Amino acid sequence: MTDHPIAVDPMHDYPRPDAVRDGAWGLLNGPWEFAPGGPGSQPDSWPYTITVPFGWETDASGVGLNWLESGWYRRQWDVPLPPAGHRLVLMFGAVQHECRVYLSGRRVAHHRGGQTPFEVDITDELAQQSGSRVELCVAVTNPVSKAAIPHGKQRSMPVDPYDSCSFAPTSGIWQSVWWQHRPSGYLAAVELLSRDGLDGFDAVVRTGGAIEPGDTITLSVLDGPSVEIGPGEIGAGEIGAGGRAELIMQSPRLWSPEDPHLYQVVAELRRDGGILDRLTVVSGIRKIEVRGPHLYLNDNRIFLRGVLDQGFWPGHGWTAPSYQALTADLDLARQLGFTMIRKHIKLEDPRWLHYADRIGMLVWEEPASVSRYSKAAAEAFAEQIEPMINRDRNHPSIIIWGLYNEEWGLDWGVRDDLVKQHVLAEAYEKAKALDDSRPVIDDSGWEHVRTDLVDWHIYSLDQAAWISELEWIASGIDTGFLIDLDGVQRKHLFVDPPPGPWALLNSEYGTGQTSVQRAWVMRWQTQELRRQTDHNGYVYTELYDIEHEMAGLLHDDRSRKDDLGLTSADSHADTMIIVDLAPLRPGCDLRTETGEVGFDVRISHHGPGVLTGELVCDWGPAGSRSGDGGVDEIGSVTVKPFELSEPISVRAMLPAQSLTGRLHLRYHGPDGTIAHTSVDVGRAVGS
Repeated sequence: MTDHPIAVDPMHDYPRPDAVRDGAWGLLNGPWEFAPGGPGSQPDSWPYTITVPFGWETDASGVGLNWLESGWYRRQWDVPLPPAGHRLVLMFGAVQHECRVYLSGRRVAHHRGGQTPFEVDITDELAQQSGSRVELCVAVTNPVSKAAIPHGKQRSMPVDPYDSCSFAPTSGIWQSVWWQHRPSGYLAAVELLSRDGLDGFDAVVRTGGAIEPGDTITLSVLDGPSVEIGPGEIGAGEIGAGGRAELIMQSPRLWSPEDPHLYQVVAELRRDGGILDRLTVVSGIRKIEVRGPHLYLNDNRIFLRGVLDQGFWPGHGWTAPSYQALTADLDLARQLGFTMIRKHIKLEDPRWLHYADRIGMLVWEEPASVSRYSKAAAEAFAEQIEPMINRDRNHPSIIIWGLYNEEWGLDWGVRDDLVKQHVLAEAYEKAKALDDSRPVIDDSGWEHVRTDLVDWHIYSLDQAAWISELEWIASGIDTGFLIDLDGVQRKHLFVDPPPGPWALLNSEYGTGQTSVQRAWVMRWQTQELRRQTDHNGYVYTELYDIEHEMAGLLHDDRSRKDDLGLTSADSHADTMIIVDLAPLRPGCDLRTETGEVGFDVRISHHGPGVLTGELVCDWGPAGSRSGDGGVDEIGSVTVKPFELSEPISVRAMLPAQSLTGRLHLRYHGPDGTIAHTSVDVGRAVGS
C-alpha cells in the first residue's frame, strides 16, 4: 500500500489518517480567546489566549489554570462556505468533559463525554447568518468532583479512592478541532472486519444524510478487488443505514507484528454516474481469538509482552507536544522489548493508533474510568463503549477491549452486590454485541463476572511469595489473594468461577523503591511469568514516570533510567534465559563461600520454530553489561515454542581476589546472541 503522508506537527496534520475523506478541510487548532465562567452566559471579557488543543491546566495551553471547573473558548472565524449540495461540519476529537458549541450566540450542539469524538453540522445555522465571518464559542465544564463522570487518572476533589495514582486534570479541548466539507448524502463510516478464513474483509458501509434510491457504493481495495453495493441495497436517511459487501483477496497478506501490512479501502458513493463522496479507510487482515487456555493471532499462538502506558506528557497533560512525541512512545516500548501497550483508561489520539497499526505494535484499549458507584456513573461509563468501538474498530493493532479496571467506579464491592455484577455483565455484553472479533475484559485485575481473558494484578517485593502466587493462579483453583485497598482485602479472579481451563493473562506487575530495585524485580518476576508455559502474557507497570508516580522504566521526559545493566530488552525478548535460583537482593543474587557457584538454567522461547543454540558464560564486574570475553561453553540447548527447555547445569568460579562479580549468560545461535541474562554473585565475608 501507499501510506498516507504523516505530518510532524500536531497543530497542522489531519487528525484521522485512518479515515480520510476527499474534499476541503481545515484545522481550527491554535490560539483562541479564553475566559473562566460557567455555561449559563457568555463572559463579558476574554482575559486569556489559550492554545488549542491543550487542556487549560497545562503550561502548553498558555493559561495554566488549576481547579477551574468551567471555561469559554472563542474565535472569530471566516467560514469556508460549502459548495452547492455540500454541508459544513465541525469535528471535535475530544473535549473534557461536557461542552456546548455556539455559533454567533446560538447554541448548535451539546456533548457529554471527555474522550469521545463528536461532530456538528452547522450548515443550516450558517444560512441564518449574514456574511461568512462568525463567532465560534465552546463552553466546557469539567467538575472538580469527578466521581460520577469518566475521567481516568485525572485528580478529583474530593479525592478519588485512587488519588495516590491520579494526576493533574486535562480540562477542555484536548484533541484537534477541524472542519470539513461533505456532500448532503455521504459515507459516514466503512467498517472492515477480517473474514474468518483470513481471505479478506467483510465490509459494512454506514451512510448519512440524503441518500437517494439510485445511489450505489463502490468499494475498492488498492491493488485488490472491487465490489459494488447496488441500488436498493443501501439504506437511506439516518446515520447507521448502509450496505454490506465481501472483499475477498486472491493472495491476502496478513497483518502481524512481524509484517504489519495495511490495506487501503476506497469507498465511493456514486450518483448519476459521478462520485458524490469518497472515503479511504485503512485496516489489516488478522484474527485474534481465545481457544481454551491460549490466545491466538492468525491461528498462531501468541504471548503478549506488554507495558502500561497512561498517555501523559509533562507540561502538556493528555495531549502530546508533537507528533514525534506521540509516536515515540511506541518506538521506545519496542526498543525496551515490548510487543503490546496497554493504553490505560484513556482513549488515545487516533494518530497514535494509526502509527501502532503501521509498526505492528499490539494495543489493549480501554475507556476512562469513573471513581465511585452510582447508577448515573455506571450509565456515563457505559456511554463510552459504543463510540470507542465505532471510532477504533478498524485498527488491527487493537487486540483487546478492556472495560472497568480493578472495580474502580464500583467501590470494590462487586463480589457481594448483584447490581454491580449486572453492570459488569451488561458492559461486557454491550461490547461483544458491537464487536465480537476481539476478546473483551470486563473488570481488569480481579472479580470477573463475564470475561474472555482472566487477567490479574499482583504487586509483590517478595520473590518467594510471587512464585507461590503464580503457581496458585496456574492451578485453576480460585482461593483468592490479598490486596491492600483501604486495608487488606481478599480478592478473587472470579465472582463465580466457570469451569476451566481459563485463558490467563497478567495485566499489572512490577514494584520497587529505586530504579535499580525495580529493574531487578522486573527481571526476576518476568522470568517466573515466562516459566508458566500456559500463560498468555503480561503487562509491566509502567513505561514512564508521571508527576509523583516514579514507577516507569523511563523518566517523564522519556530519558532512560539507571538500571545497573539489568536491561529491559533482555527481560522482554522473544527468547529468555530462566535461572533456577531464589535471588537474594539487588546487587547480590547469589552468595558463595568458596567462590564456586552452581545452578540450572532453562530457555523460554516465544518466537517461530525450534531453536538450537549454545549456552556460554563469562564474568564481568558488578553492574557490567557484558563480560570480559573469557567465554566458557556450557552446552547445547534445544527449545520448542511456548515450552521450556530441559535444564542445563551451570558451574562457574568467581575470579580470584574478586569480592563481587556478574556472571553473564548468553544463548548463541548461528546469527549471534539470541538471549542474555546475568547473575550477580558476592563472596561471603571471610571466605
